[in-house]
Amino acid sequence: MIAADTSTWISFLEGGYGEDVEALAVALDARQVVMPPAVLTELLSDPELSPLVAQALLELPLVGLKDGFWRRAGKLRAKALAHKRKARLGDALIAQSCIDADISLITRDGDFKAFSASLNLF
Repeated sequence: MIAADTSTWISFLEGGYGEDVEALAVALDARQVVMPPAVLTELLSDPELSPLVAQALLELPLVGLKDGFWRRAGKLRAKALAHKRKARLGDALIAQSCIDADISLITRDGDFKAFSASLNLF
């Protein structure tokens, strides 16, 4: 199983190109994609998102949140911030959900490098 960040999903949905978009397409064809809840929230926040695309996104399996998730996500973000790295809240939530589920994250967003010591990036 593998997850994709919002930046990769947006590029994929807009018909973009890149290794990340190709990896997402392959994983979707193999039915290996799971959706981090924070990514789903970000994607569904687009007021111009087509209802058909929204429905397709909602049909992907969600990454479950484990007990203590919020505490671990806060600590993960605090660690990145302590090292003077950019660590947006949404990114920390996405990273922690992937860490907890032991799944890799496909992304084109360099900000996830702040979490790379714990997160397997594609």
